Amino acid sequence: MSKKILIVDDEPNIVISLEFLMKKEGFEIAVAGDGEEALAKVASFSPDLVLLDVMMPKKSGFEVCEALRADAAQSALKIIMLTAKGRDTEVAKGLALGADAYVTKPFSTKDLVAQVKAILAAG
Repeated sequence: MSKKILIVDDEPNIVISLEFLMKKEGFEIAVAGDGEEALAKVASFSPDLVLLDVMMPKKSGFEVCEALRADAAQSALKIIMLTAKGRDTEVAKGLALGADAYVTKPFSTKDLVAQVKAILAAG
């Protein structure tokens, strides 16, 4: 059974490239364009992993991560935060809120795929 990934980003070009990349690797994909939609999609799609942008409308990636980690039903869900904000404080905040990894944009697609596979394999 293929693993399911939810891509959460408000930049269509990033969503398109991530969706293409992850489908090519055999993952089942769903997409959300903002934080509120992300929480709804997690409930309906039940992903194994979320690629979560930080800077989004309605709810930030930090808020979404915090909400997911507060939900006992989502305790096994893996979260990789994606952001243009790569400062140490941002990374520390994301990891403190429960993200499994933190990737800064622009990122290497090859490295991201490797990280997704490693996190899912460890899960």
